[in-house]
Amino acid sequence: MQPLRIINFNCPTFVILIVVLSLLGLSLGGMLYSRTQPVSPADHTTLLVTIDPGMTTQDIGALLYRQGLIKDMFTFRLFAKLHGLEKSLKAGEYALSKSMNLLSIIKRLSSGQTVYQQITIPEGYTIDQIAELIGQRNLGNPDKFREAARTTVPVLNETVNANMKYPVEGYAFPDTYHITRGTTEAEILAMMLKHFEEQFTEEMRQRAQEMGLSVHEVITLASLVEKEALLPEERPIIAGVFLNRLTLGMPLQSCATIQYILGYPKPELTIEDTKIPSPYNTYQNMGLPPGPIANPGLAAIKAVLYPANTKYLYFVADSQGKHHFSTTYEEHLAMVRQVSK
Repeated sequence: MQPLRIINFNCPTFVILIVVLSLLGLSLGGMLYSRTQPVSPADHTTLLVTIDPGMTTQDIGALLYRQGLIKDMFTFRLFAKLHGLEKSLKAGEYALSKSMNLLSIIKRLSSGQTVYQQITIPEGYTIDQIAELIGQRNLGNPDKFREAARTTVPVLNETVNANMKYPVEGYAFPDTYHITRGTTEAEILAMMLKHFEEQFTEEMRQRAQEMGLSVHEVITLASLVEKEALLPEERPIIAGVFLNRLTLGMPLQSCATIQYILGYPKPELTIEDTKIPSPYNTYQNMGLPPGPIANPGLAAIKAVLYPANTKYLYFVADSQGKHHFSTTYEEHLAMVRQVSK
């Protein structure tokens, strides 16, 4: 039996070996670290990179390397694996630059932080106005958006009136949206409709039921309020006037419905305008129009759900857009003469 050999840790050879291994480790670590740094720290030029569905980490690494965004593919794959993100890289179009380090690039790809354009839909815009805005912003074809609006039905447990110009009018919620390149017109519309469903809460639905109104009736009334009221504080009062008129069986006689028929905001309506044959003409037809005449914001919707407790039946706007309210027709005529001076 051979005697055990005792390693002499103090021998010069062992010490040299430890030093060599340490230096080698530091060298490899330093080299690896350098491979994770930006290709060109001062170059902030944005490069658009498209990651297609089904691309592997190796495919993505090769693409980034060809674009000059990373120093080598091996380190890209290694870092993605070390950070547990190897299988989390998402398809899409990304804005990257050579000034980004490797980890920043990997995190952006795994977060799905794709390139998008921002578009804000103002409160009270109609479907036609939204379509034109989408065209102006080069986000889609206005005619295709209108076609989607004609063939799409909002997610409501109600029957859509066949006389509506667009079944989704009133339900394309006005807000700011982030649209990625390649999003279709139908997908943009679906995004707005989904946002409406999120904003019109269960509490609002219950309140509508308490008032004896359907969701469709609430949104139709809210669209009238949105188009008639210039000042925020007047919304609940105007909502109260319309509800009072409906209760008494009076025609709503909303100028905004005539403008919707015309397709543009005419400052001064004529008697002939109020005689245009249309289901939306609230001068000629009793009750609500077939559907909303615009896409109202949350404030107008809440004004209908929580209207002012008033006896007013009439209102007229002055040159500044401020409304003056009356309870009798005689008072209303006197107010019309006053604001017309």
